Amino acid sequence: MDLPDSAPSLWLAEYGHYQPEPSLAGDISVDVAVIGGGLLGMSTAIALRRRGRAPTVAVLEAKTVGYGASGRNGSFAMTVTGLGFGTTAMLRGKRFLRRAHAYMEQCVDQLEEFIDEAGLDCGKIRPGFLRVATTPAYVRRLRKQVSLMSSLGFRGIEWIDAEATRKMVSSPRYLGAMWEPRLLLMDPARLVREEKRHAIAHGADVYENSPVLTVVKLPGAGGYRLLTPHGSVSAARCVYATNAYSHLFAELGRLQAPAFTYMIATEPLTSEQLSPIGWDGQQGLEDARNLIHYYRITPGPRIVMGGGPVGLGRGGDLDRDSDEKAWLHLERHLAWLWPHLSGIGVTHRWGGPFSVTADLTPALGYLGDDRTAVYGLGCIGHGVAMSYLNGEVLADLLTGDGDGAAARQCPFVSRRVMSWPPEPAATAARYAIRGYLQAEDAFREHRPARS
Repeated sequence: MDLPDSAPSLWLAEYGHYQPEPSLAGDISVDVAVIGGGLLGMSTAIALRRRGRAPTVAVLEAKTVGYGASGRNGSFAMTVTGLGFGTTAMLRGKRFLRRAHAYMEQCVDQLEEFIDEAGLDCGKIRPGFLRVATTPAYVRRLRKQVSLMSSLGFRGIEWIDAEATRKMVSSPRYLGAMWEPRLLLMDPARLVREEKRHAIAHGADVYENSPVLTVVKLPGAGGYRLLTPHGSVSAARCVYATNAYSHLFAELGRLQAPAFTYMIATEPLTSEQLSPIGWDGQQGLEDARNLIHYYRITPGPRIVMGGGPVGLGRGGDLDRDSDEKAWLHLERHLAWLWPHLSGIGVTHRWGGPFSVTADLTPALGYLGDDRTAVYGLGCIGHGVAMSYLNGEVLADLLTGDGDGAAARQCPFVSRRVMSWPPEPAATAARYAIRGYLQAEDAFREHRPARS
């Protein structure tokens, strides 16, 4: 598994000195092997060790902890699944949306409780979320989504007008917004590395720069043998916490595919630059597009923005972390929102993959019939929020407690996952889906307002 060396995110660049754990050398035996040292892998290891149901746990990370999406994301822990409320209802039905949103509310709340309880130093705040409308078509779209969530019995998701929106964050482009108070922002690189510290403190072993090259299922009840460049792990049970890298393992086949998102961070803003925007509440923002823009203000204070163009490789290609056109798009969008920031310096540019299932829904479950291996994938850019509770779910499944509280609540468990078709049809399908989403965005952004 040869993963690309990528430009560091703002979070990784500002982390300071980081000492990775030693790579695996030699042969070891453990009760559970966790493949992937991101937020999901660490959360699963912590859940297993805190319950005392796995005497020995080893986490194997291909690069360093935070290398993947866990250290490169937009820092939002939010209640959204898939492509949003309306799309989820259309694809999976309102009953599923009700269950999924209730689960995601628990995800955000329990992640915050865990951060506080464990004393994780990650700059966590709970400022609330604005999904802003920038055209009349998006006003109509968001109003429908607010009405949809209200009809399902959820409270606290409200429509606010342009004046109320601009009192929070001011842009001449804002025509109103959907307001939801349930949002966490944090430094995700610090979060995942604090989780690593916590996992080790609870007895898990973590090996970095230890890519799993092959997983061999041994006959009978023999468990698994995982091969790395300089060692091997014999494990009774196995966790694939691999998300956008899952296709690298034949065992997971075509359950997901990687797509790529891109981000920029501005130079620190002066008080004169920030004054016309306000943003005293540090709310997290997205817009109402399919291919969303998402952005926040950091303590720097910098504006961090991502989204817009979605990158696609051919087949399972992972070498798509850089895209000059996508970064230029984000700089132009920043200036479109706030013309007085036109030409502001951009100090960090980065990108990375996120995991996409064919039905745009996350998936967790057993791999094989003997229930000794589990997987989690398909977060579709919303993995921060669900990482902690999904780790509890995987621990439930792996320890034979498939009816445990976490597993019972999760709507993504043991569902029939629609596979991507074989190549080249899979790549063609992904490009077709992206093309449709782009066309719908263009239509909503250029359609004249109704009289």
